[in-house]
Amino acid sequence: MSGHSKWSTIKRKKGAQDAKRGQLFTRLAREITLAAREGGGDPESNFRLRLAVDRARSNNMPKDNIERAIKRGTGEDKSGGELEEITYEGYAPHGVALMIAVVTDNRNRAVAEVRHVLNRFGGSLGENGSVAWQFNRMAYFSFPAEGKDPDAIFELAVEAGADDVNFDDETIEITGPVEAFKTIADALQAANIESEEAGLKYIPTNEIELGVDDTLQVMRVIDALEELDDVQEVFSNLSVTEEALARVDA
Repeated sequence: MSGHSKWSTIKRKKGAQDAKRGQLFTRLAREITLAAREGGGDPESNFRLRLAVDRARSNNMPKDNIERAIKRGTGEDKSGGELEEITYEGYAPHGVALMIAVVTDNRNRAVAEVRHVLNRFGGSLGENGSVAWQFNRMAYFSFPAEGKDPDAIFELAVEAGADDVNFDDETIEITGPVEAFKTIADALQAANIESEEAGLKYIPTNEIELGVDDTLQVMRVIDALEELDDVQEVFSNLSVTEEALARVDA
């Protein structure tokens, strides 16, 4: 899992560029809208919404945009088409499995664009169930390791219902069952630990390790998919090595 968090850190460095072209704000707004539609417009009682709003604020999303996205979710704002969440399954080159999380107001456009990117890079779109068996849907949290007591973090996480805690020099990752998401999040908040990344994610049961050039090829496919307006996030069973990360960072 540590490869995932380091790759995510590299991608976050590109966040300012995403924000300039509005892509990041679009994704954040859609997440807020869906959270409000699912659990209501009050962040205090709707944890998914609270998390989405906090993420939007941390990325300097304007307050008006946040409020408009909430109203769209609660039905007060009727503008825009109806959003739906879809998860597509497919393969990148070299047999790497992909779970592609999409939020769209046009299902036909979304699937056509995803299929086009996969085909262009030598991958393929799969049927429902063709890839999902290689992943578990889990609660996921990551935050900087600096200044944290590993024993205290481990105890906190386990008491909150986590299944696993992963430590490396830079990052701590916590994973657990979906139903433990709120209890883990509340425990971290009570300990004044702010997550850099938190959400429900598809975690691979086994990872594939490739050579550096092949790894970079797969990462380019994932980047191309995540540049699509309707794609929220892409999950894979690719193991990203330190050597590959160094090449990306360079």
